[in-house]
Amino acid sequence: MSPSEINPRDFTAASFRDPLERAINESAEALLKQQREDGHWVFKLEADATIPAEYVLYLHYLDERDPELEKRIGVYLREIQEDHGGWPLFHRGDLNISASVKAYFALKAIGDDIDAPHMKKAREAILAHGGAATANVFTRTLLALFGQIPWKGVPIMPVEIMLLPRWFPFHMDKVSYWSRTVIAPLTVLMTKRPQARNPLGIHIQELFVTPPEKVTNWYLEPVRSNWAYLFRGIDMILQKVYRFFPKSVQDKAIEKAVAFVDERLNGEDGLGAIFPAMVNAVWMYDVLGVPKDDPRVVIAKQSIRNLVVEEGERAWVQPCLSPIWDTALATHAMLEVGTPEADAAVRKAADWMVARQITDVVGDWAVRRPGLAPGGWAFQYNNPHYPDVDDTAVVMAALDRIDPVKYAEPIEKGKVWIQGMQSEGGGWGAFDAENTSYYLNHIPFADHGALLDPPTADVSARCVSVLSVLGERGKDKVAHEGVDYLLREQEADGSWFGRWGTNYVYGTWSSLCALNAAGLPHDHPAFRKAVKWLESKQREDGGWGECGRSYWDDQPRGMGGPSTPSQTAWAVLGLMAAGETNSPAVAKGIDYLIRTRNEEGLWDEEHYTAVGFPRVFYLRYHGYRQFFPVWALARYRNLTTGNAGPVMHAL
Repeated sequence: MSPSEINPRDFTAASFRDPLERAINESAEALLKQQREDGHWVFKLEADATIPAEYVLYLHYLDERDPELEKRIGVYLREIQEDHGGWPLFHRGDLNISASVKAYFALKAIGDDIDAPHMKKAREAILAHGGAATANVFTRTLLALFGQIPWKGVPIMPVEIMLLPRWFPFHMDKVSYWSRTVIAPLTVLMTKRPQARNPLGIHIQELFVTPPEKVTNWYLEPVRSNWAYLFRGIDMILQKVYRFFPKSVQDKAIEKAVAFVDERLNGEDGLGAIFPAMVNAVWMYDVLGVPKDDPRVVIAKQSIRNLVVEEGERAWVQPCLSPIWDTALATHAMLEVGTPEADAAVRKAADWMVARQITDVVGDWAVRRPGLAPGGWAFQYNNPHYPDVDDTAVVMAALDRIDPVKYAEPIEKGKVWIQGMQSEGGGWGAFDAENTSYYLNHIPFADHGALLDPPTADVSARCVSVLSVLGERGKDKVAHEGVDYLLREQEADGSWFGRWGTNYVYGTWSSLCALNAAGLPHDHPAFRKAVKWLESKQREDGGWGECGRSYWDDQPRGMGGPSTPSQTAWAVLGLMAAGETNSPAVAKGIDYLIRTRNEEGLWDEEHYTAVGFPRVFYLRYHGYRQFFPVWALARYRNLTTGNAGPVMHAL
């Protein structure tokens, strides 16, 4: 029987119940086996070629090579090279010039012959796309540090910005947490302009269409507003006069940058707990002459080494670790499974998560919310200056389902913090409130367009969901304002944009859960439009699939890739939240999930279904293919057994 011929009534029969129950039990057992002894889950987090390539170049910059590890990273880089010759931002994606330049540079540093077939193919593809000079600002900064381009090819980002007052148009408090932690040490590097040790003298001049010293225009991004003209003019002036800035002021600014990094160094979890910031911190200490045996240098290097994934003959590097996120989401899946073993696992996970609530550090978020008591959770093992409302909401929703009495105190602290982090207009950004100085996305340095952390539908939906179920459904004033925000954010076609997951399928699932938790009636037009949209994107095989191309305006939404387990689970969970548990679309989606399990009892998923920065940086959470399908299958079982009724949970 093909998916299109499935009758939903067949899914209540014993012939279907048996495989459904077997899939839930076997998949849950496989997921439970991956829980750590202390109660948490953590899965691999994969990005594109840039992170492992940068790791190799980081080692060559310091002349601290690790030939055996580099060899294994080389295996990985060659494996993920696409047929077009370059490296993409996500599996089966188009060539990305910056990722391709870094991957080629790293492979050459590892020792690959530039006349080897894969290197020749990569070089031809890079040159056909404009060459290394067309790479983004972060790549060109790396090339300048390695002496491959002149520093005029990089926008000026003077360390003196560390001294600017908060009222100034540019201030570190006006950019996102990830920008802050990357920029602070980077300004020291861009001021000191050191040269990588590069012990093998590796160069990539063959990747330039025009010799870099002859390039006259390094402003590559299309002008999107008059702000761009203004900021380019400022940059042109700074390029000429910056070397005349007073050294005393520069030294004071460097001291402030170092103090910023020192305070947030974050032990073995690293500065900002993200790879680019960690590398910049090590290089900053290096250029300032901090000894290698200084505890700050030792621990900063260890934080980077902790991101390496060893897989036998190959190795790669994660952009960060995701234990809080993985544990909270796996806990929700286990809560749906509901067996005694699952119950024991979620209680163990709950205690582990509660111990990691941040209540003793007032982070950078307090600049916009002075006086607000801390109470959030971070994404990583430790990142006390940078909790986020998304993780916090998902953790709180789990704790509330497990034992609202036992965990009343951490839930209340989290609730107060989330309520206080709401931005004007009713939405939430992930790490900061009112992080909306949009004009800053037009400075030459910000060619990635991701300098800020404004409110988004997916993050706001999670906050609305948990605040709604903690109070009387639909009566929480903050949640009510969040609902109004979500209704305004719904696209004309019925979907919602997904900032942190790919893409409209993710945003729509998130928002439908929130509107359901808030008590919006299922016959509301927002529900009906969203249901129609999701149903229209279902594939013949019963699944859903959307690729990273959907973040470009000229690409279709909710489409572009094959069906994936995680995105199918989101669509099914979203439809059930909208009251469509008995619909043919849900039945077909459940059938897809049952049919596509692997020998492990879980699912395979090569395609990337998450996002760091749309159009710039994509992610593959290796846990998504595991806990989201279990969650969807178990919820379907629960809602179609007895008189379970509608979804009554936050997520």
